[in-house]
Amino acid sequence: MTDFPIRIGLEGHSDVAAAVPGRAGWLVRGCLAVALVGAAAWLGYAIAFSHGLDQRHAVAQQRLAVEAAQLDGYLSRFEYLPSLLETSPDVYRLLGTPDDRALQQSVSLYLKSINLLAGADNLYVLTVTGDAIAAADFDQPGTPVGINLSYRPYMRQALATGRGAFFGVGITSARAGYYLSYAVKREGRTIGVAVVKVNLDAFEREWRNRGSDMVLVDARGVTILASRDEWRLRPLTPLSVDALEEIATSKPYGSSNLAPLGWTFMERTDRGGGQVATEGGAVYSVDERPLSGRQWQLLLLDDEAPIRRTAFIIGTLSGLASIVALLAFGLLAQRRREIRQRLASQAALQAANDRLEIRVQERTAELRAAQDELVHAGKLAVLGQMSAGMVHEINQPLAALQTASDNAVQFVDRGMIAEARGNLVRIGELVRRLGRLTGQLRVFAYKSNAPLDAVSVEQALAETLKILGARVKDCGVEVTIDLAPGLLVRADQIRLEQLLCNILANALDAVEGAAQKSIAIRAVREGGHCRMAIGNSGPAIAADVLKRMFEPFVTTKPAGKGLGLGLVIANHIARSFGGELRARNLEPSGAEFVLLLPLAEVTRSPHEP
Repeated sequence: MTDFPIRIGLEGHSDVAAAVPGRAGWLVRGCLAVALVGAAAWLGYAIAFSHGLDQRHAVAQQRLAVEAAQLDGYLSRFEYLPSLLETSPDVYRLLGTPDDRALQQSVSLYLKSINLLAGADNLYVLTVTGDAIAAADFDQPGTPVGINLSYRPYMRQALATGRGAFFGVGITSARAGYYLSYAVKREGRTIGVAVVKVNLDAFEREWRNRGSDMVLVDARGVTILASRDEWRLRPLTPLSVDALEEIATSKPYGSSNLAPLGWTFMERTDRGGGQVATEGGAVYSVDERPLSGRQWQLLLLDDEAPIRRTAFIIGTLSGLASIVALLAFGLLAQRRREIRQRLASQAALQAANDRLEIRVQERTAELRAAQDELVHAGKLAVLGQMSAGMVHEINQPLAALQTASDNAVQFVDRGMIAEARGNLVRIGELVRRLGRLTGQLRVFAYKSNAPLDAVSVEQALAETLKILGARVKDCGVEVTIDLAPGLLVRADQIRLEQLLCNILANALDAVEGAAQKSIAIRAVREGGHCRMAIGNSGPAIAADVLKRMFEPFVTTKPAGKGLGLGLVIANHIARSFGGELRARNLEPSGAEFVLLLPLAEVTRSPHEP
């Protein structure tokens, strides 16, 4: 061993090592290193072994819970079977005349058919004296028919309490099984006992195919099921004299000599489970779980050797890791001078980092300033869009005002006072409409809180056509209207007129250069909505424009003719009403806008028709 591994981070011992000259110093350092490596190896082994036992215990408890639930569920499947025989009149007749051979044959065949469906090992009927008079295996060797089974505990339990349960080896068949008995009654009096035998060999076969050993122990401490043949039907500890006498009477274990297994159990106080040492000297971890409703215990035995091997490997690796750590500490001790140089380099690096942070802060300030400019530009863009929308919305009423005022002047010049007065009234209505319209334009930036009401579609359309009447007349457009009577939608009067005005104005623009100028307006009830279709005979809408029809500033009109905001406004208003606006092309030519608005619910008085 070299000189550097021990004078490492064990600074408290370095002085001692320095004070001990020559071989004594080497010995002290070597002993300290060996002690440290041994402690690390032992600690790694102890932690790994403890963790392995904890994991094994958790897995064992989960498996025991599953196995116990499967075994208990399997046995519970057959609890109804003995009581099923009460539904057979032949069983009652046979218990009344047990010597009737023909009836015995008939009942035995009936039991055989039931047992084939249920899947039990056997099903038979006993008289109150314990004589077996019918069985599902009546035609097989070892059938209980003709045997007196009054000494069996399940027989006595059924006569005493109405039901019984018992595990034992069959006297005639020599096959172990679980017996369930049920007292057959007539008018409150027991006239016989029905018994079902359940074979549990499948559980033993399944246990043998798994890595761990498992045994099922009854109330006497005898293993009635086991994954190993040499463990079956043997008590864990020697039986008492009273227990042996009771076993000799009820004969639950057949001809087994009941030699004790001789296991030694040791409990662990720091965690669940325990240990058991078998006759061969093997030591197992053992966990147990009771079966619900039965005086049985299910034991799971796991060999601890794999856990110990894994813990030994981890302990060895821990010792090697400690050796590597000692070598690393020795290298660090040799490089103390290099550390000073590293500290100087770190100081220089820190200074460079400080300068970099200052530069980052300066760039961050510049970016924030740029961000503020972008936000300001965005605000200006929004204001521009809102002002463009206001110009678009006010333009149509202004055009109607211009037409009405020109007509009024002509009517006054001609002395047509009544007609001039009508135009002035119309001008007043348009002025009031402009006032309401400018108030409604806030929907671009804010969600309107104005309550919606029932609005007549016919009235809103009539007001819209008044605004656009002069333009319709000047362009020579044929307008056809087909409205279902009494259409009321949930909307706002002014905004609905604004919506319809935008759609109709768009239709007038579309038919302006067409050979046949026509606009068709249809409105019907469709489910809970009003479906209004406004079609025109103008050219079809281009496919790329149709996809972006309701985006701001999308228009096919030349510069100065349109801003591309009318349909955006119309779509926005439709959605604020809970409706929808769609556009499509017609065949062979033309386009159509479909407006869906929710119908208004009008409450009628009881006296209204």
